[in-house]
Amino acid sequence: MKAARALAGLEQKALAERAGVGINTIRNFEAAAASSVRGRVDTLDAIVAALKTEGVIFIPEDTEGAGVRLLKLK
Repeated sequence: MKAARALAGLEQKALAERAGVGINTIRNFEAAAASSVRGRVDTLDAIVAALKTEGVIFIPEDTEGAGVRLLKLK
């Protein structure tokens, strides 16, 4: 999540506002990194949707791992 947020050029507070969640939610997700975070699916969906709105593309897991990139603007 931190990489996606950085690509979008958003601070934690801005992402929290766009996703309609608390800033501590963003902090907790980022601090957990690869560890499991307890949370509601709709919370994660809101964060992902906010990042996608900013042009972030989520790359699914493959043999080289999962990742993110920024949509190329035309």
